[in-house]
Formats: sequence, C-alpha cells, structure tokens
Amino acid sequence: MSTTEQILSAKLDQLLAVLERMAPPAPKPLQAEHADTFVWEPSRLELTPVKKVNRIDLGLIRGVDLVRDQLVSNTERFARGLPANNVLLWGARGMGKSSLVKAAQATVNQTNTQQKPLKLVEIHREDINSLPVLMSLIKDSDYRFILFCDDLSFDHDDTSYKSLKAALEGGVEGRPDNVIFYATSNRRHLMPREMIDNERSSAINPSEAIEEKVSLSDRFGLWLGFHKCNQDDYLAMVDGYAAHFGFSYPVEKLHAEALEWSTTRGNRSGRVAWQYVQDLAGRLGISLNT
Repeated sequence: MSTTEQILSAKLDQLLAVLERMAPPAPKPLQAEHADTFVWEPSRLELTPVKKVNRIDLGLIRGVDLVRDQLVSNTERFARGLPANNVLLWGARGMGKSSLVKAAQATVNQTNTQQKPLKLVEIHREDINSLPVLMSLIKDSDYRFILFCDDLSFDHDDTSYKSLKAALEGGVEGRPDNVIFYATSNRRHLMPREMIDNERSSAINPSEAIEEKVSLSDRFGLWLGFHKCNQDDYLAMVDGYAAHFGFSYPVEKLHAEALEWSTTRGNRSGRVAWQYVQDLAGRLGISLNT
C-alpha cells in the first residue's frame, strides 16, 4: 500500500469513528416489569424507573368528584383493553390535575388485580418531539402505558405541537393499542389566547389560520375541566387532610387558620390547602407520609 493510500485509509478510519460517535445510541431493552412508573429519558433512549412516586390517595382529592370519576373510569377501561380516550385535564392551577392522574393509575392497579399493572410514563414538555421514538419502543410490550405530560402548552413559533398531533393520531399505523396519552394544562386549547387572536387578526382567512393550532386539543377525546373551588370545598380539602393524618386540632381554629392562609396566597385550591396542612404538621411536629 502506497503512502497516499495509507493516509487515505487513516482518514477514512477517523471519519468512521466520528460518525459512530455522532450516531444516536441504540435503545436499551425495555424492562417494564421493574416498576409501575417511569420517566422517559430521550437522550439515553430508556425509561428510568421511579422508586418513590410523589402521589396522594385518590380519596384526598376533593372538590372534583365528577372529573375524578370520569378519569378513573376511562383509565379502568384502558387497563382492561377496552376502548378509551386520550385525556386533557385543563383549568385552574393547583386543583389536583397531575395528582389525579397519578392517583388514578394507582387506584386502577389496586382494583384490577386480574390484569398486568398499568404503567405510567412521564414525558417532559421539552421532549415532545421524541414521542414517536418512545411509542415505537413500547408498542410491542405486553404492558399497557399511560404517557403523561404535565403542564403542557405551546408558545408562539413553537412547532413541536405537530409531533404531538401526529403521535395522538398515530399516523399511518395508528396509535398503538397499548398506549394512551394524558396531559394537564392551564389552557383548554394548549395555546395562549393572544397567540390565537394574533393569528386571527393577521390572516387572510382567519378561521383557517388558527384551525391547525386549535385543533390540537381535539385530538383528546376526553376534556376534563378544573375550576377554582369555593370556600366550602377548600375547607373540605383541609378537613380531609386533617382527618387522614390524624390531626388533633380544634376545627374552628383549623378553619380560621386555613382561610387566613388562603387569603395571604390570594387563592383557594387543593395545592393551597396542602401547603397549609404541611405548615400545620410542621408546627405540630407530625410527619406526613403520603
């Protein structure tokens, strides 16, 4: 081999080495039996098991009885292999949207002992573009998966919503039978109102200009709305937590402090009720093991 050929061969070897380093990693074998809840890590193409899930009992989520029952029913049907819808939980902040998703999965797994455990996979908002990869990884599994995105929304010039639309529809193959998508958002249409209004005002055909963006939420067959709670519902949440954790505290004082706490926060919600209960538990020296 001539010197020129040797140099060329060495250059080719270097180029191949660079290309190998640039290539995405091969997906790791799916081991869904190791846990019931996972976080999707697209950079490593793997599902990371969650050892301790941050969730509360379904019975502690108050003031949303109708949507709670609808979500649990939809989740039960999906776990049993029956038709079920993608779900969008939207509305007021702090009313238990994400807590309800995690609690519904746990409740269904506790009651449906005849089926394999239902798996929950959290996918972060910034990883939505990797949904097709995730779905291809789990579609042949014997388990059923809820893909869950918390606080989902899209801003101006954000085109990743197109990946979500394609994933919800499933493209040519259709959405895998063992996959369903749950998302929470403060926005019913997942887009800021000013973004939709701007599209309407500047377009030649306003209705067509916003159709593609607004139609994203139509891919969710079940919309569950969460609204701000009234004072009675708020106090019922506080009472429920106090009873669950066995607080020995005068009811009148409990309610007066809880209302004062909500006033300082400028809001009444399940999250505010929980934050007050945490403060009270700390003052009483009680450990909250949820």
